[in-house]
Amino acid sequence: MCDTHHTHDNSPYKGLEHEGHDQEHKNWSRRSFMQALGIAGSGSMFLGSNLLSASGPSPLMSAINQAQTDNILVLIRLNGGNDGLSTVIPIQQYDTYANQRPNIYIPESKVLKLTDDFGIPSYMSALEPLWGQGQFKAVHGVGYENQSLSHFTGSDIYANTDLTTTGFSGLNTGWMGRYFENIYPDYLINPPEAPAAIQIGNIANLVFQGDETNYAFVTNNIDQLEEIAETGFFYDIATAPFDNCMYGDQLRFLRGVANTTYEYAGKIHEAYERGQNQVEYQDNGFARQLALLARLIKGNLGTKVYMISMGGFDTHGNQPLAHERLMSTLSIAVNNFYEDLAFTEQDNKVMSMTFSEFGRRIFENGSNGTDHGKAAPTLFFGSGLDGSAFVGDHPSLDQPNGRGNLEYTMDFRNLYGTVLAEWLCVPRAAVEQHLLGYQYQAVDLGFNCSGETFDEIAMDNDPPTLPDTPPRDDEEGMANEDQRSQVVHRPYYPTDNNPHIYLEMPFSAHVDIQLYNILGQNVGTVYNEMVLEGAAEINIRERVRGTLSTGKYIYQINVADQKMSKSVMIM
Repeated sequence: MCDTHHTHDNSPYKGLEHEGHDQEHKNWSRRSFMQALGIAGSGSMFLGSNLLSASGPSPLMSAINQAQTDNILVLIRLNGGNDGLSTVIPIQQYDTYANQRPNIYIPESKVLKLTDDFGIPSYMSALEPLWGQGQFKAVHGVGYENQSLSHFTGSDIYANTDLTTTGFSGLNTGWMGRYFENIYPDYLINPPEAPAAIQIGNIANLVFQGDETNYAFVTNNIDQLEEIAETGFFYDIATAPFDNCMYGDQLRFLRGVANTTYEYAGKIHEAYERGQNQVEYQDNGFARQLALLARLIKGNLGTKVYMISMGGFDTHGNQPLAHERLMSTLSIAVNNFYEDLAFTEQDNKVMSMTFSEFGRRIFENGSNGTDHGKAAPTLFFGSGLDGSAFVGDHPSLDQPNGRGNLEYTMDFRNLYGTVLAEWLCVPRAAVEQHLLGYQYQAVDLGFNCSGETFDEIAMDNDPPTLPDTPPRDDEEGMANEDQRSQVVHRPYYPTDNNPHIYLEMPFSAHVDIQLYNILGQNVGTVYNEMVLEGAAEINIRERVRGTLSTGKYIYQINVADQKMSKSVMIM
């Protein structure tokens, strides 16, 4: 056994927001154990076996980038549940706000008034230039029906958009993972030349998870990504966790293999060398994340989506000091980030948005803090917003529920749908597929890729209802037709050592299926014949000549103009 030492912040302040709070944190961390070891980025490794998969570019070929826009999205995760009433202050409800928070409210003298109705704390004053330049929007009351107040479940719902998620059960794919799965259906064989996404901080998040793989290049922290950017190496082979135990050699071996196959580290290094920071950032972890992102973007890495994070928002105690430190850090870093991008005129192509697993309650608790609550604002930054504004209806402070929760006025999926359709230029039919069939209502945030007319959002405490929307034009009709004509495929195992591929063909066509090992080497043809419309089953072992060793393989299906791939286990 290895000696391990753990430290925890045993704050004397405890809120009573729900039972099992501490146990939930333990379970949440246990789910990410492999990632926390620092050996699981994009792709997967298995200790105690010979299986290794990496999502770096295949030596055979690289995928054509199918993205329809040069726009870049930065997701900023505020981990722990950000207090919305200490972020956007409702001036028109100020007396109610102050009365419910006699010890932690923001005094009027420290409210930076941005409109007659809303302001931000003076410690967020670094955002005032962005407001004046039309680069800051705040959307009120973001949440969803029957909002979870659990860190784990709340985080999963904001990642997978599955409102049926409860406890540790729920859909194991994320909204951005499903988006990339659609763009790169053949990702396992032909990944894009640059990482589709980069994520700093990987604990218990499904945002980029697809059915077969995680589409993000993931590092545990900014130190790890900075080392990759500076050196071009993914792991430090010389040192590994548990140096004094039996697993040290195996971990060093796995890291060495990863460094030879994970070519994205080299791509990141090249972009880092090409770009440069032209603004001085503060020396803290969050500012370092944005500084590195700015340098990679300015170095034209080609990555479309980034996710960074800042912890510490679970403010059950000492909230005034903690929140001031956090939001001051965020405001200064975001302002510096856009100043930096403006030097190369790339600020208009980069849009950032915050998200958190829930908000906080209206009432303060007995520890100068607030407990887990519901709705909270989402902040957007970037010159692509085409003007600053507060968007939507702020929840009423006079009519909270029995526990002092703000009720939502904006379904978070409307924001996700708007970002996908209007910023990343994804057709509505595909967007609603990524949102699990939810018919989102587009929000006017200042960008409009689709040309769709924005309807006024229904602002009440019930989930918005939408009329049936007919196809807008021939292009959308074609998108719906493409969706109907998609070939469905999946591996399944009627016997332990005899895997099959199940096909559902919406039309008759010639089908070519090739089998690759995890190094990208072609090991045989599984199928190369006509397949009639309907269902078909293909036995891999019967079709591939020669003996297939036990292990993980990837099959690639070529039919009409579609290329698709999935992993399969040969046992």
